[in-house]
Amino acid sequence: MGASVSLSERAAKRIAEILKAEGAGAMLRISVEGGGCSGFQYKFDVARDRAADDMVIARDDAVVLVDPTSVGFLSGAEVDFVDDLIGASFRINNPNATASCGCGTSFSV
Repeated sequence: MGASVSLSERAAKRIAEILKAEGAGAMLRISVEGGGCSGFQYKFDVARDRAADDMVIARDDAVVLVDPTSVGFLSGAEVDFVDDLIGASFRINNPNATASCGCGTSFSV
């Protein structure tokens, strides 16, 4: 696959913490679904199974899976972890999004 998705250092650290708490074999799955206030939304799940066509992103102890359909929406994106006044959350800096909601969990293309 020519598409790429990257993890910031902060995101990799937080994902590794989450996966360590989940036990051996845990991975984070990021997917894109229809819905949200801007048309599409990001979904984060802990997964134990990897499909043969999943994109695997590994940084330090963080392992992230992205299904082929979602890769098209996330191509060139960076997953970051932000801890600010409104709370701690993963944020996806997505160059494909033409608009996004204020909370950063949904977007349109």
